[in-house]
Amino acid sequence: MWQPLEPGSSPVDWCEGNYLISPVIAEFVNTFSNVLFFLLPPLLMHLFREYARFVNPGINVIWVLLIVVGFSSAYFHATLSLIGQLLDELAILWVFMAAFAMFFPRRFFPHFFQNDRKLFSLAAIVMTIFATGLAILHPAVNAFALMTLGIPAFFLLIHELKRCPCWRVYRLGVRCAAVWLLAVTCWLNDRLLCDTWLSLNFPYLHALWHVLIFIASYTACVLFAYFAVQEERPEQTPMLRYWPRDDFELGIPYVSIRCYYKNHKNEI
Repeated sequence: MWQPLEPGSSPVDWCEGNYLISPVIAEFVNTFSNVLFFLLPPLLMHLFREYARFVNPGINVIWVLLIVVGFSSAYFHATLSLIGQLLDELAILWVFMAAFAMFFPRRFFPHFFQNDRKLFSLAAIVMTIFATGLAILHPAVNAFALMTLGIPAFFLLIHELKRCPCWRVYRLGVRCAAVWLLAVTCWLNDRLLCDTWLSLNFPYLHALWHVLIFIASYTACVLFAYFAVQEERPEQTPMLRYWPRDDFELGIPYVSIRCYYKNHKNEI
């Protein structure tokens, strides 16, 4: 009964050596490379407060789920337990579900949803619950199955960028796609070519994956949040901004709502 909680009970073991730095943390670098999942989501909640107020408060669900992903991933790499593996993979699955339900363009909805996002979201939740059950039954194939979920999201991002007239948004989208491709390259190299990287004394590509996939994931959410307002609520006039300086495009991107500034100015 308690075997899935035992350290090392997961069949998955990454390239980094186990217990080399700490006697209680299996993969030290892989564990602490999840730090961005804890640091940035609270800031993103603050930056997206206008979006949550005027467009969709559900955006904060995605930021909270990213924290859950970071916690689950850190626990998994610290223990290499089967429960840790399942928590890590299921947290990623539910982030995909939340983003899919919130941002998937209405123009691509099947006809039987009748353009109803609530009904579409309910169907996405049911599918995710079903997929969660399958993931528990067959944990060995979860990691590779989850990797494939990024492929349709990648091509949907490219499709939406082609429709976007704003070059600032387009540049961010190109950077997001490039970071995602680099992240996937790191994941595959760590998983499939571990011996090669061990010979180079650099078994830390999975830690780089954590950093890069977080950057790509939250940036993709920012972009799809922008596209959602642009398509469904164009009167809100979304604006892509950067923190801490709006003229520094390598900062932290977020979406603000122009009507907020108009209303705020009128109130003053």
